[in-house]
Amino acid sequence: MNTDYHFPISSSTTSECTIKTARDEKVGKIKDIMIDTETGDVVYVVLAVDEGFLNLGSKLLALPWQAFHFHTQQKDVIIVNVEKEKLENAPGFDKDNWPSGPQHEFIEDLHTYYGFERRRVPFI
Repeated sequence: MNTDYHFPISSSTTSECTIKTARDEKVGKIKDIMIDTETGDVVYVVLAVDEGFLNLGSKLLALPWQAFHFHTQQKDVIIVNVEKEKLENAPGFDKDNWPSGPQHEFIEDLHTYYGFERRRVPFI
């Protein structure tokens, strides 16, 4: 996640923020932040898509941390730097079927899909 403000933010604060596209379209909310228990790095962010967004229902999406940045004028808004069409076709999961077990391939696939290089992102 890129920030114009360089300060720590709690995971509970991120879950209260509205997620929007760069075109100011409301996407949803951050449901969770997945952390590597060995390194403490952020592995990915779980985004709960709003019911009306792209007719995706209540789909959950996993996105790389690098796909997000904070809005410079609205501290309660986080921008997702992914095109609407990419989100529409993104692999996802439902609230009762989260990825489990070793996730190396899943994590590599999501970084490849969104076009972000996987890198260590320490959890603050």
